[in-house]
Amino acid sequence: MTDHTRRRPWLAALLALVVSGLGHAYLRRWARALGWYVAVAAAVFVFVPESAISGAFAGNPPAIGEVAPAAAVVGASVIDAYVVARRNNRAYEREREAARATASEGPGGDADGAGADPSAETVRCPACGKETDPTFDFCQWCAEPVSEDGA
Repeated sequence: MTDHTRRRPWLAALLALVVSGLGHAYLRRWARALGWYVAVAAAVFVFVPESAISGAFAGNPPAIGEVAPAAAVVGASVIDAYVVARRNNRAYEREREAARATASEGPGGDADGAGADPSAETVRCPACGKETDPTFDFCQWCAEPVSEDGA
């Protein structure tokens, strides 16, 4: 099973917009990052006229029609980075739910929690009242300290 971590889809999209492939690198999708970088570079090389590129460096912005194909590839890269981040987060949530279900079954395999490891139970935060992860010394919702006994 792949070890997923939560990623911010908006950040992946923003990074993909700033530098081609950077949003995918943030998602640790290295081959995909390189692929998008090459795709954007190829679109610029093949479809954007050299006069538009030299004019842009000289401070004369090119017409939108000259850069539209490359901009379309960049747009596809941004959308792909966002979608990949969302898929990654869904996979992360599925892994967490599977781990919680496994932990709640306990060593005896009973789903009602009887015989389960007490450290796998949730603890209520004394400040906000929400359930929090017992492995943390603080509430992940309000950042208040949680005592050892859960009170």
